[in-house]
Amino acid sequence: MKRTLIILLLSCFIISCSSSTQNDVNAIYIQNKGSDTIVNLALAWAETYQAQHADVSISVTGGGTGTGIAALMNGTVDIANASRAIKEEELAEATAKGIQPLEHIIARDAIAVIVNAENPVSELTLQQISDIYSGVITNWSEVGGEDRPIVKLSRETNSGTHVYFLETVLRLGDKENKTLFSTDTLLLPSSEGIIVEVRQNPNAIGYDGLGYVPHDVKMIAIAEEVGGDYVLPSIASVNDKTYPIARDLYMYTNGEPVGAVKEYLDWILSDEAQAIVAELGFVPVK
Repeated sequence: MKRTLIILLLSCFIISCSSSTQNDVNAIYIQNKGSDTIVNLALAWAETYQAQHADVSISVTGGGTGTGIAALMNGTVDIANASRAIKEEELAEATAKGIQPLEHIIARDAIAVIVNAENPVSELTLQQISDIYSGVITNWSEVGGEDRPIVKLSRETNSGTHVYFLETVLRLGDKENKTLFSTDTLLLPSSEGIIVEVRQNPNAIGYDGLGYVPHDVKMIAIAEEVGGDYVLPSIASVNDKTYPIARDLYMYTNGEPVGAVKEYLDWILSDEAQAIVAELGFVPVK
């Protein structure tokens, strides 16, 4: 009797292992990496999609746009998240490695310029923001605030948001403009890090994707030029193109996606997935 029980237990163990192995063989894995701006949205998408597709496992990690694109070049991810378009030099490097990055616009975003809730400054022009970050303006009193030094916060250089802000705000969209961030700008590794610092420091100014901005920090209304309308970032102001710091968000694949990756990207553009975009404070593409 004891021997029979042992045999039965061993049989169950073998069947269980076989079933587990079979499940692993049939499992579909999608590696998704890159932009920290997109990471929370990508995690929400992955969670929803996996709940509906038990055979699919999606790994989502951040690290910055540059990290995601580098991983795509190295063949270690299926999808690279990017908060900026791929650069010409990155495209050339990828092509040299036999990789053909294909761009998919999956959402849109506004870059909010943020300050501490106690800061009396509510409006700035693009030129004033450029002058602040390049070190021309160094005190809040120069833009209608209190006599306090301005503490400038930025994402790190590997961040797509950093690159976009440099090109669109500091350089005002002029490709011939070589303006750089002031050397005393504090570079922070995450969107959350900027929020924490702005929340705690009454002298700070930072920028972040609209979907990351909580209610306890203050968003600045921005005008493209002196005398222009000052506009706060929102889904509406991105869609009607009145907010001047807005961009597309991307996913990149190596060539045309196929199989499970194609099905996932098709779902991302569905009404269900785009509703999640709006819920998280980003702007749907449809």
